[in-house]
Amino acid sequence: MTRSYIREKITVSEHGVYITLKRSDATKNHSEFRIVILEKVSAKDIMETRVGFVAVDYVVFAISVAISISIGIFQAMAGGKQKTTSEYLVGNRQMSVIPVTLSLIVSFESSIMMLAYPAEVYTYGIMFVMSSIGFLLAVLLGTRIVVPLIHPLKITSLYEYLELRYKSKAVRLLGTLLGMLSNVVYMAFVLYGPGLAIEAVTDFPLWASVLCISTASVLYTAIGGLKAVIWTDVFQCFIMFTGVFAVLFKGTYDAGGPREVVNISSRTGRMNFFNFDLDPTVRHTFWGLVVGSAIRLINMTFSQPTVQRICALEKQKDANKMLFVSGPAFLLTLSLACGEGLVAYAYFTSQGCDPIASKDIKKADQIMPYMVFHIFRDTPGMAGLFMAAVFSASLSTLSSLLNSSAAMAEEDIIRQIFKNISDHKATIIAKISVVFFGALGVGLTYFLKNVKGIISQISTSFTSAISGPVTGLFLFSAFYPWGTKRSAIIGTLVSVALVFWLTLGQAMSKSLRRAIPLSSGPTDQCYHNSSMISVHGVSNSTVGYSYFTTEDPLSVESTEPQGLDKYYSISYLWINVLGQAFTLFFGIIASLIEGVPSSESVDVRFVLPFFDQFFPCIPKRIRKRLYFGVPFDKREIMLETYGKDETDVATLNNLGKKNESSKIELLSFQKEDKFRTDEEKTVI
Repeated sequence: MTRSYIREKITVSEHGVYITLKRSDATKNHSEFRIVILEKVSAKDIMETRVGFVAVDYVVFAISVAISISIGIFQAMAGGKQKTTSEYLVGNRQMSVIPVTLSLIVSFESSIMMLAYPAEVYTYGIMFVMSSIGFLLAVLLGTRIVVPLIHPLKITSLYEYLELRYKSKAVRLLGTLLGMLSNVVYMAFVLYGPGLAIEAVTDFPLWASVLCISTASVLYTAIGGLKAVIWTDVFQCFIMFTGVFAVLFKGTYDAGGPREVVNISSRTGRMNFFNFDLDPTVRHTFWGLVVGSAIRLINMTFSQPTVQRICALEKQKDANKMLFVSGPAFLLTLSLACGEGLVAYAYFTSQGCDPIASKDIKKADQIMPYMVFHIFRDTPGMAGLFMAAVFSASLSTLSSLLNSSAAMAEEDIIRQIFKNISDHKATIIAKISVVFFGALGVGLTYFLKNVKGIISQISTSFTSAISGPVTGLFLFSAFYPWGTKRSAIIGTLVSVALVFWLTLGQAMSKSLRRAIPLSSGPTDQCYHNSSMISVHGVSNSTVGYSYFTTEDPLSVESTEPQGLDKYYSISYLWINVLGQAFTLFFGIIASLIEGVPSSESVDVRFVLPFFDQFFPCIPKRIRKRLYFGVPFDKREIMLETYGKDETDVATLNNLGKKNESSKIELLSFQKEDKFRTDEEKTVI
């Protein structure tokens, strides 16, 4: 049957050139049909509708990067000129609360938050915003675990604590190597995000973006140290929030206002806040996003970047204050990022062209830069500002990871090998190590380009395989007083093996059940500059116009998992939690088999009283019984004297290799005049 169509008009919009047709004999609703029309369009018309960087965008972008580098140069020249490890790695432990707090906030809000969180909401709905509550709880838990455990010790490397706890360099080295590996893996994802974004909307290749970000970050981190990282983070915090709010306001306005954003999101099932399913294989539930994230993100507080900021503050109350402010800030910023996902979906729905469904972009993580270049097409400089915000997010996280990796290399490896190395030489080596770790991160980024899926999920899965067992090691050390070095090592290694098996199984299984995204948006106003099937002899240089597509390009089959897939089907949100649980379980079992030490011999300065920290409402006499003789009542007095006698520190540094056991003993039990006899002092 032949039907005739009348071309009413040709319209040029931000989506390109499209044709409006009228059915001359139509009595049925045209939405019942899928119509593909091909029409020749001039190259000039198409070029006029393209979006991308203009000169002003490049200027705004370049200025933001230049300011970050300038801050690093200034910090390298100011004060002590970063000539000591104390100044270079912890800012002489005299940093102010406000800049350190802002630095902590943006250090964990990388390009993954700027790009992947909106993509997650765009694809699967707003439920992911519940994970921000998990962030809040995890940071608040840090005030009861990390701060009281680490700050009194005045250490530079988090993993130095492990040596103090177990009198063992082996445990310290194990934690250091796993921590470095976790940092490098996360660096790769942080570098990959902005490169992917830039590639989506410009002709700038991904590898060039990766090199630009890594070079800038390595430069100001290497020369300026922690002070440069913190003060650059303050500047980048301003850039990030400016970009986020600009996108939210303009995107909401172009989508038809807040009410329209909510209406569109509700109609398409994206206002799906709650799912109380107890099944751990369901990708996202309330329990996984809130409870699982709260436990999983303890690793954020038990991380070298966080510990350096805690130790950069002179007073313990300031460290707590930093975390109390950071928690609500995380809740706010992550909620804003998720809100961007709803705004993006509403905008493209109102425009009639879903760029994922129409294949205008390759990955969901590119949705935000693609939208930004459309909504700000008539406002030069704003697209550059948003991309500067994305780069700033990556720079802040990358610089923190580089500086923390340098701290681990200097404190946990270099000083352990070269015991008499001067502070000046150690600082130089730390600066060189920044370049080394930056190169490793760039190299690993190359392998991510073929990885499928949303960056937030992939990065969480792979980093959890390392950070989960390491976090479990610290929790085991802090709350299980009878742990030994052998049980700590066994528990950690077994956990790493089991969690790596799970992660690799999830990545490699071809029969694993995959989550089904929500329905994609309309594509009736899209045009495709592609070589579509020719109609009426039109050549490959045509532009295709597709109306009312009925196929959802994101949908996948859902099959019931069989065999090992049942284990591999566990939600990625629980991988880190499993890693912690495995370390605790196998560590405790190993200690019981080996034989636990007496409660009186436990050095309570390096462990925490669990019930005092989390259940202080329990009567003191009952709490004391629950500790089975561990003398936690002496902990505060012992910590008050810890680190105050500089003579002992000097003596420690002058001891030779023959007295290695005495050095460790003195490091573990230094400055305890009230608990050491005169005879014991003479022996030491």
